[in-house]
Amino acid sequence: MSNKTIAFIGTGNMSYAIIGGMVKNGFDANSIIATNRNPEKLAKVEADLGVNATSDNLAAVKQADIIVLSVKPQMMAELCQTFQDAGIEMSSKLFISVAAGITVKRLREMLGFDAKLVRCMPNTPSLLGKGVSGLFSDAISDEEKSIVTDMFSATGIALWLEQESQINDIIAVTGSSPAYFFLFMQSIAEKAVNLGFSHEQARLLVQQTALGAAEMAFANDDISLEQLRANVTSKGGTTHAAVEYLKSQNLQTTVADAMDACIARAEEMEQQI
Repeated sequence: MSNKTIAFIGTGNMSYAIIGGMVKNGFDANSIIATNRNPEKLAKVEADLGVNATSDNLAAVKQADIIVLSVKPQMMAELCQTFQDAGIEMSSKLFISVAAGITVKRLREMLGFDAKLVRCMPNTPSLLGKGVSGLFSDAISDEEKSIVTDMFSATGIALWLEQESQINDIIAVTGSSPAYFFLFMQSIAEKAVNLGFSHEQARLLVQQTALGAAEMAFANDDISLEQLRANVTSKGGTTHAAVEYLKSQNLQTTVADAMDACIARAEEMEQQI
């Protein structure tokens, strides 16, 4: 797909998923460099995906046209300083950050120049090719945007955002929301165990039901979620009794408030880093 060399600096689980999706979808493994300080993780990504693996971040950055910064947010400033100290020419390179809480402005300050930059917020289902990645940039070419879209579409859906502030919104909507679903699934499974099902049975029943509900939503995307819920909620029936109780406990307001708390924390992090 691309003749650009792409370096992933700090190849953890998320970068592994992105690289795996890229290779599966036609990117040349020889044009991808993965770095990590852990020799075992490097050996795994090299063996599994056939990419070039190294512990030398500076060498990877020098070779790359596109650099994916996937270290922890609190490590980003130190990493970027090593690039500056090495005197690497970076003006023509495209940087992609998957770190939460670091704005475009702040990351450019860390890099020490007006870098071409994309912020990306993926989520953990990207590990299964079922992810969502929110993307924002204020200054890249159409060709670069196309390459970035291809990279992250390889792990699911890639959605370009109009404003950088929407990165925090996408965290609440897709980045953190797998945990919301897991908590709901956990609650149902725990009640199933209390009703006499084994832990194994409860897990199987809940995850299959959650998968089935998601598949139904995809298969009927011309029908609103509200209507899909209504279609399995006969008035006066058992499902109706459960749904009305959830409504009486302000479930929808609670979810909205939780998402606002997520956004507030993301905004707070931006002020701290």
